[in-house]
Amino acid sequence: MANVVVVGSQWGDEGKGKIVDWLSERADVVVRFQGGHNAGHTLVIDGVTYKLSLLPSGIVRKGKLSMIGNGVILDPWALMSEIENIRKLGVEVGPENLRIAENAALILPLHRNLDQAREIALGKAKIGTTGRGIGPAYEDKTARRAIRVGDLADPEILAEKVDALLFHHNALLRGLGMPEVDGAALVDELNEMAPRLLPYASTVWNDLNNMRRKGKRILFEGAQGTMLDVDHGTYPFVTSSNTVAGQAAIGSGQGPGAIDFVLGITKAYTTRVGSGPFPTELFDGVGQGLGERGREFGTVTGRARRCGWFDAVLVRQAVIVNGINGIALTKLDVLDGMKELNVCVGYEIDGEKFDHLPASTVRQARVKPIYETMEGWQESTQGARSWADLPATAIKYIRRIEELIEAPVTLLSTSPERDDTILVHDPFED
Repeated sequence: MANVVVVGSQWGDEGKGKIVDWLSERADVVVRFQGGHNAGHTLVIDGVTYKLSLLPSGIVRKGKLSMIGNGVILDPWALMSEIENIRKLGVEVGPENLRIAENAALILPLHRNLDQAREIALGKAKIGTTGRGIGPAYEDKTARRAIRVGDLADPEILAEKVDALLFHHNALLRGLGMPEVDGAALVDELNEMAPRLLPYASTVWNDLNNMRRKGKRILFEGAQGTMLDVDHGTYPFVTSSNTVAGQAAIGSGQGPGAIDFVLGITKAYTTRVGSGPFPTELFDGVGQGLGERGREFGTVTGRARRCGWFDAVLVRQAVIVNGINGIALTKLDVLDGMKELNVCVGYEIDGEKFDHLPASTVRQARVKPIYETMEGWQESTQGARSWADLPATAIKYIRRIEELIEAPVTLLSTSPERDDTILVHDPFED
């Protein structure tokens, strides 16, 4: 039985939440392996909408075990709020179905404040972060001064670690002309949080190893998208973690051999939130129409997403970087009723053609997309559950995408509802 990694193949917001939820019926364990509460997943199940940020999408299914891996950066206050909100919708959450890696690093209030202050200071050059402290928290993790989940179990050691952390942060805050952090008050906040968070703490890497030995199916759930990866994305307009499939092993404490199938979630057009290059972005009524029909607003921030044509160059690059075995194509129904569709098949920069997005920010800014125009369809694809329900021109569009990105369509999503999904190949049976 295969273990499956789900990653976004664009700039995030590809519809991973629904696909992970749909796949979780076939899985025993669902694991978040990177990112924080800056990334949101929206699930629509029997007319009920669930908005998740830190909780793995499998949490809404009874009998499934959800885990938050060591690669995740965890805001405990945001997590507790999310747990309370989802309980109000009738979802049971407790240590019996949610485990958190004891070596996951924490986001503290000082991280949020610093994140927001930096964005304001950058002005027009801002990265476009969500202001939730993700970047500063990852910085502390890399610099070996982070507070981790397991640290909350020892108040004396916790106080020492907070002092060491503030030695850096208060010096930085003084330099920015901002108020310093009261260490005693922060320790009190963490000690108050400890009895709420520690019941969920576990040795996730060992738990997963035991699950694998028992032949359990594991679904590794990524956040954001490949083009937001700190190494492989449109740097510096990226997130602070690795969002590609290889991080699934690192961020959960498993070896590369734990990954059997990589599924790339891919929107039938392209969107992006925040600043940074976007070669196929549309600034006209077509782009506005895609945003309106696709309800393109961020799950976490509510910010309107930038919209554009499908970029086969970027997705092919994501296929290579992730080792994607197949894609789940989402939001095909948003293209219903359009007379013509453009697909980006290459780039031109200063008269030179490229089959990939260069790493140079200067060159990225000068990219001109090369388009191939295809016939659209007037029939509705919304809610289709078999290939027979799709218009011939829609199938032609899908097949052309497969050719261009050099990866097959494994799943096809035709609405936000869980069951409006066409299964071509079951990743768990690879």
